[in-house]
Amino acid sequence: MNDSTNLNENLYTGDEENYFDPSNVITCENLVKIYKTKDTEVVALQGLDLEIKYGEMMAIIGNSGSGKSTLLNMIGGLDRPSAGKLIVNGHNLLRMKKTDLTNYKRDTIGFVWQNNARNLIPYLSAKQNVELPMIIANRTDFKKRSAELLKIVGLEDRMKNRLSQLSGGEQQRVAIAIAMANEPKIILADEPTGAVDTDTGKQIFNAFRKLNAETGVTIIIVTHDRGVAKNVDRVVAISDGRTSSEYIRKISYKEELEELDRMSGVEDSDTHEELVVVDRHGRLKLPEEYLDNAGISKNSKIRMEVEGDKIVIYKQEEVKNEEEN
Repeated sequence: MNDSTNLNENLYTGDEENYFDPSNVITCENLVKIYKTKDTEVVALQGLDLEIKYGEMMAIIGNSGSGKSTLLNMIGGLDRPSAGKLIVNGHNLLRMKKTDLTNYKRDTIGFVWQNNARNLIPYLSAKQNVELPMIIANRTDFKKRSAELLKIVGLEDRMKNRLSQLSGGEQQRVAIAIAMANEPKIILADEPTGAVDTDTGKQIFNAFRKLNAETGVTIIIVTHDRGVAKNVDRVVAISDGRTSSEYIRKISYKEELEELDRMSGVEDSDTHEELVVVDRHGRLKLPEEYLDNAGISKNSKIRMEVEGDKIVIYKQEEVKNEEEN
């Protein structure tokens, strides 16, 4: 990291605006993205805050239009933020020059797309596909490293096969190996199991977990599928362009598998605890199911009171009744 946008200019020197925690591979603060056309403006991200540590395997979930894909594109250097702070592996992406951005995308980020056509060249073998980005980067160890990566993802016996000879799940595992070719700090996976069946999806997640454990690469999975939570330790939910809640695994994935073995394969689905995120401005977004269960409608008035170590919310009808009395 020796360019003008790396962490040397951002380490804490008393300047709160430029400070970030160096243990974070990604720091987003009050991140804003606005898409403008001739007649309209669309705010895709509106003040998003997020921190991701080195070596995490986590997921970002949200419905269509929530802003999750916009965030992925900005972390990957495919799009620019409009405002706020975005520091990735020490690089300030708001200040990065175009020439530095090319190196950043090659060396820092590995992409795995849902559509294999974006990952793979059909007339090459699995091994040749993995070798290609290393050849472009002038690496001399491309033959050895491609074999190592394909072994990690469980395709050591399929290296010479062309894509037409591989299943969809095998092709996606080749794509994961390609994403790791130049030893990136972060893998960004966009709906990596969206086009495969459940069993194949498990194989893909097993490949991600093995890479994460053996190499320490940070893996970020972007999806609309809340079921992905059981495959990672942390899930961040995005709604309306902001982080709304997090799901934190109560026990580690390894401990959960050991517990399932003791229970003879009876799965306990209550593996994560949902936490609502309070952002740096003190804002929070209550889950819609909580509002529905409490009978609180959107755009209604509520009252909050502190009772000991709890914050209690009173719905609109209760507020009206007290005002009338």
